[in-house]
Amino acid sequence: MTRLWNDPADFADEMIDGFVAANTRSVQRVPGGVIRRDAVPEGQVAVVIGGGSGHYPAFGGLVGPGLAHGAAMGNLFASPSAQQIHAVAAAAHAGGGVFFSYGNYAGDVLNFDAAQDRLRGEGIDCATVVVTDDVASAPADQASLRRGIAGDLVVFRIAAAAAEAGAPLAEVARVAARANARTRSLGVAFTGCTLPGAAAPLFTVPERRMAVGLGIHGEPGIDETDIPSADALAEQLVARLLAEIPDGASAAGGRVVPVLNGLGSLKYEEMFVVYRRIARALEEAGIDIVDPHVGEYCTSFDMAGVSLTLFWLDDELAALWDTPVDTPAYRRGAITRLTDAARNASGDGRATASAAPVDSTPDADDASRRVARTVLRAVQEMSRTIDTHVDELGRMDAVAGDGDHGIGMQRGAHAALRAAAEAVDAGAGAGTTLAQAADAWSDRAGGTSGALWGVILAAIAAELGDTGTPDAAAVARGVHGAAKGVVAYGKAEIGDKTMVDALVPFAYALTEGTATRPLADAWIAAAATAGAAASATADLLPRRGRARTHGAHSLGTPDPGAHSLALIVTAVGSVLAAPEEES
Repeated sequence: MTRLWNDPADFADEMIDGFVAANTRSVQRVPGGVIRRDAVPEGQVAVVIGGGSGHYPAFGGLVGPGLAHGAAMGNLFASPSAQQIHAVAAAAHAGGGVFFSYGNYAGDVLNFDAAQDRLRGEGIDCATVVVTDDVASAPADQASLRRGIAGDLVVFRIAAAAAEAGAPLAEVARVAARANARTRSLGVAFTGCTLPGAAAPLFTVPERRMAVGLGIHGEPGIDETDIPSADALAEQLVARLLAEIPDGASAAGGRVVPVLNGLGSLKYEEMFVVYRRIARALEEAGIDIVDPHVGEYCTSFDMAGVSLTLFWLDDELAALWDTPVDTPAYRRGAITRLTDAARNASGDGRATASAAPVDSTPDADDASRRVARTVLRAVQEMSRTIDTHVDELGRMDAVAGDGDHGIGMQRGAHAALRAAAEAVDAGAGAGTTLAQAADAWSDRAGGTSGALWGVILAAIAAELGDTGTPDAAAVARGVHGAAKGVVAYGKAEIGDKTMVDALVPFAYALTEGTATRPLADAWIAAAATAGAAASATADLLPRRGRARTHGAHSLGTPDPGAHSLALIVTAVGSVLAAPEEES
């Protein structure tokens, strides 16, 4: 369990501030995460990594010469927002383009892709390799669906080595993809992990039992066995990974970098006992062990568990692997550091990177300002509703996910409320008020739900505008646009057991209802349709997101994203039905 925190909602931000204060030699704070303290040669490709916090030393601990140029750091177990990723990448960029790499999780993919699109629109060349090393999360013929776990370190290091050698962006991406294709991992856990402020772990493992194939966000394992001896565990891990040797590699005479990774609470002494047998088993298989790693490289907060990664070298990858590295949490070889004086002499202005200035509030008429006050009331009710149901949403998400849906929605709703209140105080119209709430929700919540709620609110905001009073048809168009945007952005369809299963029926019902009824009546009826659709997701098997790996676990439980959407649209209906003076 975790013991030390202030406000759990502030934990990630306070952790990053403390990490930077403790490592000023290596990193500096920028909006959204950290970048290298050292000067970077002009024209070098910037390797930007990232993901949710709670995995130290991933991701901030891996920033420094020979490894990442920057890390976007999201909230606990939630992907960084597109805004955070963009800010870190823009600060790290040195003129050679940006290479992104991160674990294959839905929220990370959505937000990194959005940031990449924005950077490309600004004229910055980008490339991405998503890490997919976890053999337990999908079969070999569906390797592109696999999660990224401790194999992140391998891919990050190879990409960074190529960048340090002056390779162009396409070449950095090529060797990173090659490293990913030659990396396999498998993890086990003996206990779940507990996020700050949570009353219970995200999942539990019975006494003297072991979960096999778990994810680093606390996703349950795909199997459960009695805890074996250290030697037996070592043999199981090696046997499973040697059962899937990458194309172009072979056991006999092959060169492998083994990475035995502690997930947070396992003692180093225990890992050494396990590694003793791993080394022997690899040698018995005719494998040449290169640069073995035993330690913590990608953790899962306080989870007791361990993973084994095998990285199969070839001559090209072996040469890159020898590149020296010096980061707060990971060092290999000797490296010459460039000081702040060198940075200043080079005229590198990244040390003062800061958030972009906020634009002035667009003009609005009195009618739109009145609608903006209704928007603010709606966001207030959304926030209150999420506060009421935050624990319920977390429990639902923990059934087959990582249990952070409630916390993420709460962060997003609170940020949206603050932004909407500030916009109304500044005299903003309805469209601007909701657009600023959308941006704040997406930025603060992070993760898949943060990105998608940003899409939803922004689409509705575009139809509200900042002049006049929008009619019911305009609101319905906004909701319909929100549904189209979520489907396009998240690539989910009806039946995938996601938010889409409630949002699309809601949009169609609202469009049909507003043709003959006032907005409030049509909205309330459409919200009932969304509630029924959300409840029906209990009978579905998930085909998207983290829950896909544990599909059978979620039968009987509605999708938390669909359920939270139904709760929110129901709450907004109560605002639309009530005159302002009664609220």
